[in-house]
Amino acid sequence: MVTTARSTEQSKPAESTTPAIRMLLAKIGLDGHDRGVKVLARSFRDAGIDVIYTGLWQTCEATMKAALQEDVDVVGVSLLSAAHLTVMPEIVRIRKELRIEQIPVVLGGIVPEADHPKLKEMGIAAVFNPGSAIDRIIETIRELAHRRDADTPAQMQSGYKAKDVCALAKMLTAVQRGDDLGDWRPPSGRANVVGVTGAPGVGKSSFIARIAQSLHDQGARVAVVAIDPSSPVTGGALLGDRLRMMRGAGDFFVRSLSSGLAPGGLAVNCKEVVDVLNGFGFDYILVETVGAGQGEVAIGELADRTILLLMPDSGDAVQFSKAGIMEIADAFVLNKCDLAGADATEAQLLSAVGDDRPLFKISTIRDQGIGAVVDWVRLA
Repeated sequence: MVTTARSTEQSKPAESTTPAIRMLLAKIGLDGHDRGVKVLARSFRDAGIDVIYTGLWQTCEATMKAALQEDVDVVGVSLLSAAHLTVMPEIVRIRKELRIEQIPVVLGGIVPEADHPKLKEMGIAAVFNPGSAIDRIIETIRELAHRRDADTPAQMQSGYKAKDVCALAKMLTAVQRGDDLGDWRPPSGRANVVGVTGAPGVGKSSFIARIAQSLHDQGARVAVVAIDPSSPVTGGALLGDRLRMMRGAGDFFVRSLSSGLAPGGLAVNCKEVVDVLNGFGFDYILVETVGAGQGEVAIGELADRTILLLMPDSGDAVQFSKAGIMEIADAFVLNKCDLAGADATEAQLLSAVGDDRPLFKISTIRDQGIGAVVDWVRLA
């Protein structure tokens, strides 16, 4: 999708109690240009929408599996490669196969007007060409989202009990939004809940993707809860953590959450979301906080154990000695150790916190050191 106009529509304020629309935005195929779709993602966020952006070069299958897990209200596909009559039938086929036909799909890109009727006949809800006004796109997304039928609590509970992943995804949405489920509570589970926190840019999502894939490869059932901050102005969010996890997200379950007004680096009703995943039977639940600061320590209460991710030149002994996030960590992971300064940061950290808690040096980009962290997680 490409647009030449910026939305002038007033978005909902951050304090609104209306649940944000959840939209998955995907670039499918070999088109290597994503500037336009990133502009759209920000525009949707500014309109109060939670946008799950999956990045470039996605497949039809990975896109629709992500839509299922995220239980989105709308899927948006951006195509600039003139492949719409090849890609979109595959999207529709997989949507039916996954039993998520209730999720509308919209298409944006270079699509001849003569092909619009064919696309709509196959089940594409709307088609937008370059130059379409952003206000019109946002209005269409809102209309489609509000038109979508929701399952009853009884239907969700029945499917959840039967271990239906579609029902799990819908139950997570209901719980996170605070919907009335009567006296239903998820059963107790035995999952190991591991929190992963750290400042923005230290590589939490890539790290979690490696850990989750390794645990899966060893036979474990793994779920990830990935939290990104909501806009304090519009209430919308750009949920980009899944982007780093798309390669393995068919092997493990990923749910992206916006923080809303929740303090401490988590999301509204995050504990309830984790409880639902736990009751479903996952062995490990990895919870990624927002890019956290020194005082954002809520993950320490939610998780069984917490990993604090750091990177070279992220502080000195005095900084590492301060109260707050350093105190709640059960283990430290020094990521990006392929960069200069790793040894100095390690020395500063050890001088501040001692050696009574594990310190792992890793590089996710080189896939080094991950095994030792996985072993630590498994021995909990």
